Amino acid sequence: MKKKLILGILAISCLSIAAVSFAALSGANISTVADNVRKSMSALAKLITAASYVIGMAMAVAAIVKFKAYKDAPTQVPLGTPIAMLFIGAALIFIPTIFAVGGGTLFGSSGEVGGTSGVTRFGKWGNGS
Repeated sequence: MKKKLILGILAISCLSIAAVSFAALSGANISTVADNVRKSMSALAKLITAASYVIGMAMAVAAIVKFKAYKDAPTQVPLGTPIAMLFIGAALIFIPTIFAVGGGTLFGSSGEVGGTSGVTRFGKWGNGS
């Protein structure tokens, strides 16, 4: 777990350093650097959202398979395993929605979020417009 956290931090650091280096080579100012980093983070947000959906669906399917294994041999597979996998899959599928609702609750309509289509206000999602 520590190695994955360190690798994640390293990847984000490398992404930021690459954006800053590219901007410095092209003679850009700090606003261009910030814009490049924002665009890079937007792609990262899309990747995390897509991975959340895919892994959530895979966990749900694996939970169904484990329920079948439990039915076939109840002494071999504990019942808690498929139940936990099902809850984890549901949580991963609904993470983007939970973040949007939680952000709207905490920050109201003035809060902004970086989503798959860029930076949007929480209020647009909450009031249906």
